[in-house]
Amino acid sequence: MTTTDDLPAFLDALLARHGNNPTNLLQMLCETQERHGWIAPPAITCLAQRLGIPRARIEGVADFYSFLHLRPNGEYRVLFSDNITDRMLGSQALMEKMCQQLWLQPGKVSEDGLVSINTTSCTGMCDQGPAMLVNGRTITRLTHQRVQEIGSLIRNRTPLADWPADFFLVEDNIRRSGPLLDNTSAPGDILRIALALGGEDIVEAVKNSGLRGRGGAGFPTGQKWDACRNAPGAVRHVVCNADEGEPGTFKDRVLLTSQADLVFEGMTLCALAVGALHGFLYLRGEYRYLLEPLQAILQRRRDNKLLGKSILGQPGFDFDIAIHMGAGAYICGEESALIESLEGKRGVPRSRPPFPVTHGYMQQPTALDNVETFCSAALAIQIGAENFRAIGTAKSSGSKLISVSGDCPRPGIYEYPFGVSVREVLEDCGAANTRAVQISGPSGICIAESEFGRKLGFEDLPTAGAFMVFDDSRDLFEVARNFVHFFAHESCGFCTPCRVGTSMLKQTMDKIAAGHGTRHDLNEIENLDKVLQTSSHCGLGRTACNPVLHTLKHFRPAYENRLKSLDFEPAFDLDGALARARQMTGRDDAGAHLKQEET
Repeated sequence: MTTTDDLPAFLDALLARHGNNPTNLLQMLCETQERHGWIAPPAITCLAQRLGIPRARIEGVADFYSFLHLRPNGEYRVLFSDNITDRMLGSQALMEKMCQQLWLQPGKVSEDGLVSINTTSCTGMCDQGPAMLVNGRTITRLTHQRVQEIGSLIRNRTPLADWPADFFLVEDNIRRSGPLLDNTSAPGDILRIALALGGEDIVEAVKNSGLRGRGGAGFPTGQKWDACRNAPGAVRHVVCNADEGEPGTFKDRVLLTSQADLVFEGMTLCALAVGALHGFLYLRGEYRYLLEPLQAILQRRRDNKLLGKSILGQPGFDFDIAIHMGAGAYICGEESALIESLEGKRGVPRSRPPFPVTHGYMQQPTALDNVETFCSAALAIQIGAENFRAIGTAKSSGSKLISVSGDCPRPGIYEYPFGVSVREVLEDCGAANTRAVQISGPSGICIAESEFGRKLGFEDLPTAGAFMVFDDSRDLFEVARNFVHFFAHESCGFCTPCRVGTSMLKQTMDKIAAGHGTRHDLNEIENLDKVLQTSSHCGLGRTACNPVLHTLKHFRPAYENRLKSLDFEPAFDLDGALARARQMTGRDDAGAHLKQEET
């Protein structure tokens, strides 16, 4: 629906449902757009008046998130995933085919307002791409035939509800399971163990288990919960980060599909441990299709006294969970940016300290972990700290979910005890002639064949879970260039070093790709990395040069073969820009060209 005829009645109900609370602004904007196709000026006026906040704030929030639109963007909003693995599977050709079929340019809205086609960074479907989003709905395993069918459905204005169901099929693709994915505990079983322990002993058990955060940084989970439990203040919160926006990562998607009760069990026992009454699951916008199933599970848990007042009949054990949707902002995977987004603001990372454990949601103590961490915490309570610590290695206890994608016949989710080697994972997924593996997404590390004996774990290769495979047919320069474009697109723009630095890095890689690069440009990339490392506000800027530096280290010929000169060359080719003028005047002699200075 793209009209605003029922806007007043819709907004009345919307505001009532959200209690006229400005902290729910992002959720209200998401629901408004889902109903009407865009966020119209009358909606902004109404929200500003009723919430008592300036229009500029509402427009600023809407403008920050790539999935929100302040002007009509078509009855059908098509976004092709532009992740490198989707590109490797032919997403660019598929997008061109659809644009030709619908007589449309990428990034434009058709003249009749029917459709727009563009790209999005990553849909979290790297194991079953190429993928796209249509009005927020995920479509997987695109082919030329499927794209042609979708074009016809759009042209005929067929409602999405009437599209073939198999278009929207999302598979878990669990290839190797372990204690998390094989967990068969009944809802409430782990909570009963936790209740018998009590809050302080839960924290000690998690500490003794050696559990570290599964987002890549590896901060000790028990230490985080202990700090939140002992932080001053009467109100505490538990937040689950399900905004896994790192390209190549999709493990949390599978856990939320196959082990949602374990996720919510982990959040609830954390609430018992730290004394929280409120919890949030921040779900990335690309996983909109999971919203209703997860809400149904939460309601079932409430009905079974596993959420709400007096959980399991225990007076004073009150805790409930709300789901908040993201709207297309990679930066919101950073914990403080996520909290800002939860509060209905632009997802700009906060300055730290203070940290969320003392000043998190609404400046109150907040325990924030990702989906896999909460599942692992629940497992540690279920099997006991010693048994949990026995899995994995001395410094990396438990198991780890790996999202495998790229050049392999069996992409999907693999669960291993920490300490598995890269080579073992490659063998299990059937990869052959592998040239490189990108560990932990673009912000991680790219390793060559000589390092395939290295092991996944905090002692060697810490990872958030992404494992992208590239065989010997791939151009690692183009892989790094795709990652650089990703960082430039996803920079929140808050700090100048990152905003300008990622743009400069993108321009330099494009200059090299166009055949105008020199060794000077490669040196400048290293200098730029030093600036970003020392002055960026958050981790996005500090890791933006990683893809280039790591591929330069291992695959330098992929860059040097593109270099036009060993000396400096300006990014703007003035002589090339005069080619059109020469063509118009019919001159192409030496005098019509700029003279090249001899060096």
